[in-house]
Amino acid sequence: MAVTFNDLGSAAGLKKLDEYLLTRSYISGYQASKDDITVYAALSGAPSSSYVNVSRWYKHIDALLRISGVSEEGCGVTVEGFAPAEAVATPPAAAAEDDDDDDVDLFGEETEEEKKAAEERAAAVKASGKKKESGKSSVLLDIKPWDDETDMKKLEEAVRSVQMEGLLWGASKLVPVGYGIKKLQIMMTIVDDLVSVDTLIEEHLTVEPINEYVQRICYLGCLQ
Repeated sequence: MAVTFNDLGSAAGLKKLDEYLLTRSYISGYQASKDDITVYAALSGAPSSSYVNVSRWYKHIDALLRISGVSEEGCGVTVEGFAPAEAVATPPAAAAEDDDDDDVDLFGEETEEEKKAAEERAAAVKASGKKKESGKSSVLLDIKPWDDETDMKKLEEAVRSVQMEGLLWGASKLVPVGYGIKKLQIMMTIVDDLVSVDTLIEEHLTVEPINEYVQRICYLGCLQ
């Protein structure tokens, strides 16, 4: 189903986009697509950090574009007042490789540093291409603190401090459970071949120092 956004240059438009991304890692589906590129290009620049979900999503898409590009088609998205530019979805390194070999070199012979940088970019593109073959899952973690005196801000900071290849933290919210206690629900996107949810919980999220804040963790769903 196609999604429509209005006036992303205004505070109201960004607020609606932020609400939309509260429970989503991407504009459509469970991996980056050209729908994300369309919305990314429609923004005039990096959004304010006050739009937590948009800011998180924007940084992730920006990183993908710099490293590997985005090739998935998506479900279709419309941003009123904006015509998407297809070329945005091609990363700089890939675009450079498509240039005609007969193009005129305006800057003379390539230096050793330039050659090394080009080789590193090509290696990054190749490596990321292999990773894209792996499946991705979006998982909602349900995290219960010890009691109502637990500092939930520090709890979330401790959870987000866990970083590893193939793991991307997403939106979060506090949900009342009774007696003044609130639990943390937080989305994460994982590369299935790189991250095991059970291992992540047992070896990273329920050990010191995080277990000072966390009593129990379960995951409510795994959407592939």
